Amino acid sequence: MKTQQLRYYFNYIDNCNMCGSKTDTHKILGKRLNQSQGKNPKNKIGITITVAKCSKCGLVYSNPQPVPIDLQDHYGVPPENYWKNNYFSIDDNYFKGEIDRLKKLIDFKEGMKSLDIGAGLGKAMVALSKVGFDSYGIEPSQQFYERAISKMGIPLEKLKLGMIENVDYPENHFDFISFGAVLEHLYDPSHSILKALKWLKPNGIIHIEVPSSDWLINRIINLFYKLNRTDYVGNISPMHTPYHLYEFGIKSFQEHSNQNGYDIALHEYYVCQTYMPKLADYILKPYMKWTNTGMLVCVWLRKR
Repeated sequence: MKTQQLRYYFNYIDNCNMCGSKTDTHKILGKRLNQSQGKNPKNKIGITITVAKCSKCGLVYSNPQPVPIDLQDHYGVPPENYWKNNYFSIDDNYFKGEIDRLKKLIDFKEGMKSLDIGAGLGKAMVALSKVGFDSYGIEPSQQFYERAISKMGIPLEKLKLGMIENVDYPENHFDFISFGAVLEHLYDPSHSILKALKWLKPNGIIHIEVPSSDWLINRIINLFYKLNRTDYVGNISPMHTPYHLYEFGIKSFQEHSNQNGYDIALHEYYVCQTYMPKLADYILKPYMKWTNTGMLVCVWLRKR
């Protein structure tokens, strides 16, 4: 089977996207290959980019940033290529934890408007609708957009096809906006947060889940590479699945909030998978929970 050839151009970054500090003061973590790296990335042929970490807010990013000539090369894959048919069904508890948390942060009333950015197949939209939200969404993938409507029953008028950069809504329109596993894929997450804030009502809530720049497993992988005398790292994956451009620290949002008119109402760390031997999980998972070094950081932002 012939491997798909992806084409890129590269943008150099002068300032941290979240806090604005100059990138020439940031720490270089190492290199990232455009494929799965394995134990010996230095023995593989491919394209590498530099991975850096902001010395002020902890944001991890690639510099330069690889931009695909056609974004659909990354994301224009049919959902069936990722999941089996049962993925098109919705568990009764889907998004329940997030909704329960949200209702503690806002004075919920029937008919409040919600927006899911990167709606995928529309599962969160369905879950929010079931509990009384007037639910809307944005989805950049043509294939996901079509199946959200045809298979999940999302009303055509509630879901927009496009990226946050090229769609718009009225100001002060939504009570709740969600970015679930989205910001790490965007080239300008700061601008996306600010655009969502414009659409959000005062005291409204934005929910964000992103990879943590403090994830313990990446530290272990990076130490392994260092001991093997190679300067590769496990952070992010801009040129192969899942195409992450950033990892965020909680300080990234604290610095950004100081400049942009919102507060952090709540933040949490999720342990998730370790990708390590199961025996190691008995030690690693409790340690990550205790030290806030899990895979994901979840932040809830309140507009002032």
